[in-house]
Parts: sequence; C-alpha cells; structure tokens
Amino acid sequence: MSRPTGTRAAIVLLAVLGAACSSSLGMPEGATEQGRDIRELWVVFVLAGVVVAGLVYGLIIWSLVRYRSRRSDDPATLGRQFHANVPIEVVYTAIPVAIVVVLFTMSLRTEQRVTEVSARPAVTLEATAFAWGWRFRYPAQGVEIVSEPSSPTQPGPEIVLPLGQPTRVVLRSNDVIHAFWVPDFNFKRDAVPGRTTEFDLTPTTTGTFRGVCAEFCGLNHAFMTFTVRVVEPDAFATWAAEVSA
Repeated sequence: MSRPTGTRAAIVLLAVLGAACSSSLGMPEGATEQGRDIRELWVVFVLAGVVVAGLVYGLIIWSLVRYRSRRSDDPATLGRQFHANVPIEVVYTAIPVAIVVVLFTMSLRTEQRVTEVSARPAVTLEATAFAWGWRFRYPAQGVEIVSEPSSPTQPGPEIVLPLGQPTRVVLRSNDVIHAFWVPDFNFKRDAVPGRTTEFDLTPTTTGTFRGVCAEFCGLNHAFMTFTVRVVEPDAFATWAAEVSA
C-alpha cells in the first residue's frame, strides 16, 4: 500500500532536518583554527537565512489568511485602496541593508583572521603542485616528500603537521593551475603558475585528513591526492628526525 502524499512529505522533511542537524548545518566542524572561523561565519549566514525566510514566508501566509476572499464579502467591493505606505517601505528597505552590512563586516573580519600569517610560524612547509602530484618540503627539518606517479592504486604522499602550532604553507605550481584543498580543514587555496601563495594552518584536532587538488588540471587530476596527519608537537619532531635521517 502506498503512503499518503502528506505522510511522504512529512518523512522527507524530517529526513532533511535530521541530516542538517547531524552535519552541523552542512559544514564540517573544521580541524584548524582557520576552518573553525569559516564554519562560525557559515552558521551565522545559515541562521540569518532561516530567520529571513521564516519572516518572509510567515508574512506571505498571514497575508493569504488575513486578506483571503470570504463568502460574505461583496464581490463588487475591492477593499480600501492605497498607493504608498512610507514607514513600511522605509522599514523593508532599511532591514535588508542592515543585514547586508552586518554580514559583510563579519565576512571581512573572518577573512582577515583566516588570511593572517604568524610572524614566527612553528613549521614552514613548501608545497609545489605539478601534473599530477605534489612535492612537499620542510626546509628547517631537511625533509622532502615527492609523489609517486599518479594512478588509481597509488596513494598520494603524506605530510605531517604539529597540533596547535601554526604551519606556514608556501604554495606554488610548476605548470598549470592546481589547488590545495583539505575538506576537513574548510580551507582551499589555488596554486597559480608564477605566483607564490602563503598561508597559515593551525590544526586543532589530531587525526588523518584527505587532501586533493580541487582544480581540474588534466588526465590524472582525480589521482592528485595527498594525506595530512596531525600529531602532537613531540611526535612531529620525532617523525621529522626519522625521515630526514
């Protein structure tokens, strides 16, 4: 027996709401300080959208119910007519402008925090993208990691970052536009030929995270992956010493 249309709609609505709650409003928590700043801004945008949508749809429903045609109404009567309501027009113009100004200001401040670089990063990581792989180099530690030839069965290289300490990433490209993207970090930067891009990542969660190239760069683009492993600072120092030796 098929379910009534209303029941199916309710099930779909509950599933969507449940998915939204379980996925942090559609945005990962962010495993770096920069990623968490971005997520906090995302939450503000989502909540602002929900409030505005609720207000708009609520007013639409109220208007439909309040001003609906009734059987007792005279068909020839159109109701009181007016051409303008200046106070209402000022309000519904000022509120959207204020919302845009607030969201723009919050976005600007978040961007400044995310793009700010430390004067003394704990680690410097040079990341060079090429078709179709990565060359990662830690100058101070004397460590260099280079991708093996890309293929479906060949995993990408692994880099290690210390927990709670800023890592300066110096990003370059040897050929075409690539991108350094770690989805769990909520962070992406393009690698543009002839241009050096620098940014900081400060991990807040230990674990292993998948990184990919997020700009289509040719035949083996899908295999241009890497892994980021975040460990305690002492474990990072031990790893660097072992690899450099």
